[in-house]
Amino acid sequence: MGNNFTIQKLLGILLHRLPMILLSGVLMALIFFIYTSMAIKPVYSTSSMIYIQNYGKQGSTGSDDQDGSTTNSANTDGLQSNNDVAKKIFNSDLAGSAALASNCITLFQNSNDITRYYEGCSVSMETAEDTFYITITASGNDPQMCANVANIVAEKCGTVFHNHFPYGRIGTIREAETPSNPVSPNKVQNTLVGAAVGLILACVIAVLLELIDTTIKSDDDLAAQYKVPIFAEIPDFESAGR
Repeated sequence: MGNNFTIQKLLGILLHRLPMILLSGVLMALIFFIYTSMAIKPVYSTSSMIYIQNYGKQGSTGSDDQDGSTTNSANTDGLQSNNDVAKKIFNSDLAGSAALASNCITLFQNSNDITRYYEGCSVSMETAEDTFYITITASGNDPQMCANVANIVAEKCGTVFHNHFPYGRIGTIREAETPSNPVSPNKVQNTLVGAAVGLILACVIAVLLELIDTTIKSDDDLAAQYKVPIFAEIPDFESAGR
C-alpha cells in the first residue's frame, strides 16, 4: 500500500470491509445486552418526602410520627403568635424553616437511630432549593425493601427531630411506593454503547490490516511504490478463465 493515505482510500477500505464492520457492531451489541441482563443486578430507587417547620399554629400538635410523639408550637403561654395576629406566614418563617431543614439533614444522616434502619440500602437526603421539604431516597436491589427503608427513615426522622428540638413541626408529605422498574442498568443505552464500540473497533482493525498489508493491488499502488508511471498492464489470463 502506498504512503499516501487519503480520505478516499479510507472510505474505500471501510466500504470494502463493511460486512465485517457491521457484523462486529451487532455482535458487540449482543454481548453488552447479555452482560447487562445477566451479570449486572438491577438497582431500584424510591423516595418519601417530609417537611420541617420552625413555626406552627398555636396549640397545634401532630407530627406524622407514628410513635405517638407530638410537636408543640413555639407559643405555649396562651398568647397569640405573630402568624395568628397577621393571619399569614412571614418570609422569615419560610427562610428559617428552610435553614432548619438543611441543618436537620446533617443531624439525620449522622444519627444511629436512623442509619440502623438502612438495611443494605443506599439512602440519601436533600432539600429542594430554599424550601423546608426533604426528599429521602432509598436505592438497592430489592424494590420492596427500598420502599420500606424510605418510609421507616421518614418516620424515625420525626423521633430524632423531637429529641433534639423542643419546638417546630415535622411531618410526612409523601410515602415511598414500591418501584416497578429499575433505574439501572439501562439496557438500551448499554446495547447502543456496545454497538458503537464494536463499530469503532472494527473500523480501526480494518485500517490497521490495510496499513500492514504490503501487497500491491492496483497500478496506483505500483506507481506510488516505485515513483514511475504505468503505461500498460498484462492481464492474468489464467485467473480470467481463458
